[in-house]
Amino acid sequence: MNHTYLPSDYLPILIQLGAAIGFVVVTMIATHLLGPNRRSKVKDDTWECGIESKGDARAPISIKYFLTAILFVLFDVEIIFMYPWAVNFGKEKLGWAGYWEMLLFMGLLLIGFYYVIKKGVLKWEQ
Repeated sequence: MNHTYLPSDYLPILIQLGAAIGFVVVTMIATHLLGPNRRSKVKDDTWECGIESKGDARAPISIKYFLTAILFVLFDVEIIFMYPWAVNFGKEKLGWAGYWEMLLFMGLLLIGFYYVIKKGVLKWEQ
């Protein structure tokens, strides 16, 4: 069955989108008009986690932060690819080619893990 979609087929989606946008706009306007509007020195002061802001937002961040993120992505990607591989490898669909590809993949991941360890990411007390 070959069905061609007409613009009228998208009308329910457009109605729902319009209702969602309308709800957001009406809610923002209503809270602005109905809510209290009290100004004070304390309310207008910048606030972040109860600690006063000091310095510049462009201050350098320790490399350990980024290397920890790399470590997280490293293991996250590893798990994402290894589970389907293990399921299909158990059914003998991949054969030796799949085995060598996974060995190469694990080798590349271990190179990344070695890099992170050499940079000292796992040593928190220095």
